[in-house]
Amino acid sequence: MSQLRWRKSSFSEGHTDTCVELAADSVGTPRLRESDDPEVVISTTPAALRAFLRAAKAGAFDRPSGNA
Repeated sequence: MSQLRWRKSSFSEGHTDTCVELAADSVGTPRLRESDDPEVVISTTPAALRAFLRAAKAGAFDRPSGNA
């Protein structure tokens, strides 16, 4: 997976290793990793990633469940 082109979020804290990075393999499978542990890579589907991003933008994860 070293040949993947990883991109950091524009909301990343400067040049520190505290962010999520995103890449896509040669067939378009989204890959995610945390920059401070780059050997751990999560694969998902484009549809699942879109659904997650829509929910995050809508604020669905702003407050952990069970907390008022």
